[in-house]
Amino acid sequence: MLANVKSDRLLSILLLLQTRGRVPADELARRLEVSARTIYRDVESLSAAGVPVYAERGRHGGISLLAGFRTDVTGLTSNEARALFVLAAQGAHSALGLDGALGSALRKVMAALPAPHRPAAELTSRRILVDPDRWLARPRPSVDLDTLNTAVFTDRRLRIRYRHGGETTAHTYTVDPYGLVAKAGTWYLVADRRGRAQLFRADRVLEATVTDAPVQRRKGVELADAWEVLRRQVEERPANVRIEARVRRRRLEMFRRIVGPFVLDVHDRAAAGEEAAEPGDDEWVPVEVAYPVLSAVRQLLQFGADVEVTGPAEARTELAGAAASLTALYGGAGRDDQGCR
Repeated sequence: MLANVKSDRLLSILLLLQTRGRVPADELARRLEVSARTIYRDVESLSAAGVPVYAERGRHGGISLLAGFRTDVTGLTSNEARALFVLAAQGAHSALGLDGALGSALRKVMAALPAPHRPAAELTSRRILVDPDRWLARPRPSVDLDTLNTAVFTDRRLRIRYRHGGETTAHTYTVDPYGLVAKAGTWYLVADRRGRAQLFRADRVLEATVTDAPVQRRKGVELADAWEVLRRQVEERPANVRIEARVRRRRLEMFRRIVGPFVLDVHDRAAAGEEAAEPGDDEWVPVEVAYPVLSAVRQLLQFGADVEVTGPAEARTELAGAAASLTALYGGAGRDDQGCR
């Protein structure tokens, strides 16, 4: 087992050096989750096996392969071969114009696979399908990623005209792009603006121009680093208003799907095995929800009488006011003043 682990690590080092050129030992150690001392021992093992690899010490040093050295690696395991044919973001290839290239690449990989692994890989591609879009999702606006892509890959600053959600006017920004991220079928541009990472939905970019100025990213910050910071900012927004409510069991699953990000707890005694009797569809299930602002509780109005907010009092008052406004709007017999009934 240990020999297999070391063989996989040596192969990983070889592939990283082929694709990246010189790589610092501490970066290899971090990627492979071992110590730098282990990396240097692995380099000695590769050298002893005839691989022309060498290490350069010092501030600008690293581990490199002899210039011009290449090797064909076809020793994929069965699970690695199967993993290549499960592509979770198929829509991403379409948006980037890479559908044809993807199909061609997979055909080449299939041809290069060891013969015993080909049936499993082919069966995986036929039996596993990943659709990243949510049920009943609205049609997505068309997105032209060409200009954003050009800025990302040529390391140029980007000037965009951007419309924020909920606004009708557009703003013009000059940004330093790190890259593009596809999240649940939606494309985002991750870029620095005035030295701070910011997220821009690609379908809200009304106009984009690649400038002649080189990009000015913060030193040592990569796309994955900036994305992690922005992702956590979105997911960890403070929830200042705690709501207690109850939900009819027949709507509980839909409630979870729609309100999910704000749900703190569901006190479902039946699901926990604390009730012997079979629960009915009309049974109330207590829940706790947390919203960033009080007005957000209006989200629960879409469930009608199947969700009741039990506290705090100001949340019930907020919903009562919203319901009264709807009653005033729709409670009349008709709109005689406009000729409508």
